[in-house]
Amino acid sequence: MAKKPRIVIIGAGMAGLTAANKLYTSTGSDHLFELVVVEGGDRIGGRINTSEFCGDRIEMGATWIHGIGGSPVHQIAREIHALESDKPWECMDGFSGEPKTIAEGGFELNASIVDPISTLFKNLMDFAQGKLTEDSAGSGGDACYYNFAAKAALKDCTSNGGFGNQSVGAFLRRGLGAYWDSCKDREELNGYGKWSRKLLEEAVFAMHENTQRTYTSAGDLFNLDYEAESEYRMFPGEEITISKGYLSIIEHLASVLPPGVIQLGRKVTRIEWQPEGHKSIQVPNGYDSRPVKIEFCDGSFMLADHVIVTVSLGVLKSGTGQDSGMFNPPLPPFKTEAISRLGYGVVNKLFLQWSPNGNRPANDKEKFPSLQIVFHPPESELRHEKIPGWMRRTASLSPIYNNSSVLLSWFAGKEALELETLSDEEIINGVSATVSGLLPVSKHKKEDQYNSPEFCNGNVESCDDNGVRFGKVLKSKWGSDPLFLGSYSYVAVGSSGADLDTMAEPLPKLGSTDSDHHPLQILFAGEATHRTHYSTTHGAYFSGLREANRLLKHYRCVGI
Repeated sequence: MAKKPRIVIIGAGMAGLTAANKLYTSTGSDHLFELVVVEGGDRIGGRINTSEFCGDRIEMGATWIHGIGGSPVHQIAREIHALESDKPWECMDGFSGEPKTIAEGGFELNASIVDPISTLFKNLMDFAQGKLTEDSAGSGGDACYYNFAAKAALKDCTSNGGFGNQSVGAFLRRGLGAYWDSCKDREELNGYGKWSRKLLEEAVFAMHENTQRTYTSAGDLFNLDYEAESEYRMFPGEEITISKGYLSIIEHLASVLPPGVIQLGRKVTRIEWQPEGHKSIQVPNGYDSRPVKIEFCDGSFMLADHVIVTVSLGVLKSGTGQDSGMFNPPLPPFKTEAISRLGYGVVNKLFLQWSPNGNRPANDKEKFPSLQIVFHPPESELRHEKIPGWMRRTASLSPIYNNSSVLLSWFAGKEALELETLSDEEIINGVSATVSGLLPVSKHKKEDQYNSPEFCNGNVESCDDNGVRFGKVLKSKWGSDPLFLGSYSYVAVGSSGADLDTMAEPLPKLGSTDSDHHPLQILFAGEATHRTHYSTTHGAYFSGLREANRLLKHYRCVGI
């Protein structure tokens, strides 16, 4: 009796479990395949990891449904009633309220300073992402300043040889320079200490750049490719979080699989495949004709006809480097070069519990405001020396929902990596040093009068540093986790969207000379294999469907 084709999926995250779900539930395939999902960790979910902190449901990894119009993640969440919960959860009120923008030294910035730069930054990113063009941009009223800046930046880029190898970071800075050129001879600001108008505007612009770093995972926007940015696609509609946690989507996908299909604690160390002809592999009871051998860290191995690799781009970068041997023989150059060129960054989240006096949690009447934080550059002589460098590249510190005692900050790049190395005490001291210069409590205010932190409006010397206290700390550590080695992918300068397509190509390809006997030995899925939805959970979902359908089509299954 012929053996069933064995499909082994490496990784029990969104891509892997979507592929497994599709393969198992498709009509005609339930008895056709032997299906196994091997996961190196002790949990399913991958970069989706719902947790709890101080009584609130939070996400250590993937957080948002990026647009509800057409999103498969939103559709699943709605079908399984995951958008309803009696328990409070992260960002359950969306982007709640208008944030206060505070500049280093304790100065609250008014809208006349913040809004023009925020609008400028948004317009520039809209140009970069293809949402605005030179023809569609307005020219009347205040829009002329912002669109003039964007058009000037576009002209500057094209006059320097087009957009090849141009970065988003360079485009943004050219736009800021053009904006300043278009509105010279403005009055200087008063009441902001040593902050000048230009310094404040540049710092507000840098704040938005830091937010964009967390959106893209590019630690430096000068490494983010401009031309590819317009290929990225968002779903329409609002962005929301999932009431019952992102993990509910993962659990739903896994729920159809029989016991034993998902095997935890099975870390893959090596994948042997046969790109040039077929040789049977020796096993204890003789020989096996399956072409792929998967070796695990405990010394065991498994044979397969097809392997769907869903590990992160960071793991692929590590596993295909000069001194690594994740694949034997090594992947062909066209694949390893794409892996090398694409960008892959680190984004981490920091959760802190705060209280007004350190002895008890905040009550319903005590609110920590949603803050946008504007810093002097790290090299500036005007900076407060007690504020650590890793805090200077975060853009916000905000409650995870209205009235929550849990605060959240996002970090990207080298600051995200540094955060992973810090002790809870070092983190609390660093955040406290930052907040003490922004929101200290007046010495003259009694505890029972306390409602919310007060701004010191520059008078740092007269403020009480003991007003706001942080208790518990929780942080993600995606960069140092060997199963991920980072957070998500981006198209780096020198790479292109074509590299994302290359990531998705199976080995050996169907129709190639090498595929005559055993095609599709190694298939690739995951967010870094989707050209227009990379870096997202729905991109990972689509990639899992793509590879499952590739195999179903290969075996001519119905219902794909």
